[in-house]
Amino acid sequence: MVVGVAEDKEVRVPAKAVKAASRFVAEHGESGRAVVENVGRAGARIVLVGADGAMGDVFVTDPGTAEAVVAAVPELELAEWDRETSELITIGPEHRRRMAGPLASRR
Repeated sequence: MVVGVAEDKEVRVPAKAVKAASRFVAEHGESGRAVVENVGRAGARIVLVGADGAMGDVFVTDPGTAEAVVAAVPELELAEWDRETSELITIGPEHRRRMAGPLASRR
């Protein structure tokens, strides 16, 4: 684990999360944006948006840890779901089918 800082508190940053985020950035354009979403008791989701429009995610224990993970990956920019971030996303047909779920294939 790496020690990072989020909201003026020292937090332990899971090395596995940093590695996953770094690998995503390396595979999807050498830079990216990260949106931190609080998912309640489950923790926090870091939604990654690559320069090529790909999406990925990493889950951690809380939003503070998520922000520290983003800070630990220099190629990532902490972002919000604003127009600029949303416009970067490229959703292909396979992703659309997965999002639609099993009921989409029923006729």
